[in-house]
Formats: sequence, C-alpha cells, structure tokens
Amino acid sequence: MHFAYDVEDMLEFVLALLNTAPGASSSGEDELTTVQELRDLLAEHRFSGRSDGTAEELAEIRALRQELRQLWVLDREPMVEAVNALLASEDLAPRLARHDGLDWHLHAAAPDAPLAVRLHLETAVALVEVIRAGETGRLRVCEAEDCDGVLLDLSRNRSKRFCGARCANRTNVAAYRRRRGTGEDPGRAGGAASA
Repeated sequence: MHFAYDVEDMLEFVLALLNTAPGASSSGEDELTTVQELRDLLAEHRFSGRSDGTAEELAEIRALRQELRQLWVLDREPMVEAVNALLASEDLAPRLARHDGLDWHLHAAAPDAPLAVRLHLETAVALVEVIRAGETGRLRVCEAEDCDGVLLDLSRNRSKRFCGARCANRTNVAAYRRRRGTGEDPGRAGGAASA
C-alpha cells in the first residue's frame, strides 16, 4: 500500500514522534525531553514552518504526542469522528506548498501557526487519506509484549507486526527459547517475524 508521498512522510513523522515516548522508544526512555531533541526530530523529517524552540512549545508537543497516539489506534469510524473534529478547527488553512526540494504538496495550516496546531492539523489531513483508502488497520500497536510503540504497515501483505527490528528480534529469541525449553524442533516452528 502506498499513499501520496506527503501523506507517507507525515505518517512517518507522526510515527517517529509517537515512538519517542517512554516504553515506545528504542531506549525505553522518553526521547523527547529537550528543545534540541524536538529540533532534531523536526529537521530529520523536514517539518517546515514556525518552530519557537521554547520549553512551552516542547510541553505542547509532548502533550499532543499522547493525544495523537490515541488517535493512531482508533478504528475507522471513531477515527472519522476525531478527524472531523480536528478539521472543524478555525486554524485550518489548506494550501499547496513546495519547499526543501519537495514537489507540490498539501499543508493544512499557515506556516506561521504554532507548531502544535500545524502538527495536529497536518496529522488530520494525512489521516483523511488513510480513512478514505479504508486502511486504518495499517496503523497499529507493536505486538512485542513489553513495547508500547506503534507502527505503520505499508507492506503489501500487511505482515508487519513490530515497531522495529529490536522488538522483532527480542520476540523471536523469546519464542525460540520457549520452543527449545519444550523440546519442540526450533527449525520447524514458524518463520521470522516482520519488523
């Protein structure tokens, strides 16, 4: 499954943001505790527009991170309701933009709107495409027992189960050890899990 590049870029950015939370991050710690970490995340994902670089803005994004995680895991109908509520915002100002070597793409808010407002609305617009395609099932929670991470499954066969290789490897090693402890032939049992 492939969405327009700007939709995929936005979903990947939200995914990265969500997986900075404790229990979801690769370190297990909160990876969004400083203004510099927020700046780095924005730069890595080429999120353009206003960013004040303040502690207040960081606090707004950290609060928004939890709200967006709840939105990420909604079924289609509840997600429609939540996205419609976001789209009813007075701050919605859709426009086409071209910047940073990217071709024309849609932005949902003015570039001088506060970062949290833009992130909220840009996420809603990306989710519109996910909903319209009937693909909300591609936004999932990692299946690793001790991980709160989320994932975006763009694989053809919807086989992605883990937020990353670390969780896939840990789960496979644990399964191998369980099989080995029960005397089951480890070579016969299942294949590798998808990251």
